[in-house]
Amino acid sequence: MLLFPGDRLDSYQILDRIGQGGHNIDRMPNGHMRRSKGMRNLAILIAAAGLATQAAAQDRKLLVISIDGMDHRYLKDRDALKLRIPNLRKLLEQGAWADGVMGIVPTVTWPSHTTLVTGVGAEEHGILDNNIQTVKGSERYWYSSYLKAPVLWQAAKQAGKRTAAIHWPVTVGAAIDYNLPEYFQARLGGAMDLKSTEEKSTRGLVKEIAEEYPSFLTPWMDDRTRTLGTIYVLKRYQPDLTLLHLMDHDEVAHKAGPFSREAMATLEYTDELLGQILAAAPANTVVAIVSDHGFEAAPRELNVAAYFAAKKIAAGGTVVRGGYLITYDAAVAAALSEARVDSGSCVGREIPRSEVDRFLPGTTPEARLFEPAAGCFFATGKAGGEIVSSRPSAGQHGHWPTRYRAVFLMAGPGIQRQGLPEMDMRDAVKHFAKVIGIAWPPKR
Repeated sequence: MLLFPGDRLDSYQILDRIGQGGHNIDRMPNGHMRRSKGMRNLAILIAAAGLATQAAAQDRKLLVISIDGMDHRYLKDRDALKLRIPNLRKLLEQGAWADGVMGIVPTVTWPSHTTLVTGVGAEEHGILDNNIQTVKGSERYWYSSYLKAPVLWQAAKQAGKRTAAIHWPVTVGAAIDYNLPEYFQARLGGAMDLKSTEEKSTRGLVKEIAEEYPSFLTPWMDDRTRTLGTIYVLKRYQPDLTLLHLMDHDEVAHKAGPFSREAMATLEYTDELLGQILAAAPANTVVAIVSDHGFEAAPRELNVAAYFAAKKIAAGGTVVRGGYLITYDAAVAAALSEARVDSGSCVGREIPRSEVDRFLPGTTPEARLFEPAAGCFFATGKAGGEIVSSRPSAGQHGHWPTRYRAVFLMAGPGIQRQGLPEMDMRDAVKHFAKVIGIAWPPKR
């Protein structure tokens, strides 16, 4: 995969190529160019220009914007969907864009965002799901202390770079210079209470932003105020690395379904916000647009407990993950295999062992994994409940990674315009590190 210009030619190689192009270049009998004083001066100018370009590339800043739940098909099928997203379209025309991003297990927000900035899967970086069970009960993986792998902002900090994050997951307590971490005690759709975020933010940063943008102090922090915070930090501090997490689309896609009128309108609104952010970014900024997972319409769910109760099969040893399930029971696996031929059962394919080894390495050989049929989701309910029912939300993610693709798009100084093949989500951080000139993986 090529994102950046290749090896540079030295100044005389460039002149030699000019000569091969038909220009009158004086050559010696051995075929080499006669390096006159004038040519030497030209070579010096070319070399200086090359060094200036290289220096500019080394001084680039990186702005990573994650649009939560933006399925690759939104961009791939943008014309068919008639999406009015001029800012995203411009970045697509100017930059490098992958033909989809294969995610990790599980395809949910917090583990996936952590993979984007660590380059490893959930088992290795330690963020196994959105929530963790603590003595207080179930709560988000709020704190950076949960991280078990090196992370991009740490490497940037060690290299003397300034960093910022706006509602990026797993950043409470992180060594980030300008930090508005994702942290809430109350939610209103995709919005989160500002009071909680302020408690965990860089001291005084919320007050600073509000002095410039008074409406930032509305009680709920949504994509509008996340954008205001980002614009302020970009203009005032110009960090070398800025991470922004926009969430409104994900919330609407859950409620109304992906690719619905409401979800597409929210994505178009996100594009408007993107335009404001791009206008505020320093001129030497590379912009990366990413997402954490794709999305599926899932209007039905299978109550796994009720299904097995009706079959008079003990479902012990079965773990339900929503977008897939794992069973260690041969009778359960046989019943699920039989159910696949019933279009009304909500049971989809058995996941091949090759995929299990790829996405969940270390899974024991006796484990059998199944995924729901299209339009369905697995649920853990009561044994006496309805077997297949309508879901309260129209869209869902958390499926097996091969069901959909996430997004990777990068544009800005030094980024070649090109289409890229499908990429692995774990590779994104390498490109981020290269933009800001730091080694990856970092030395421990």
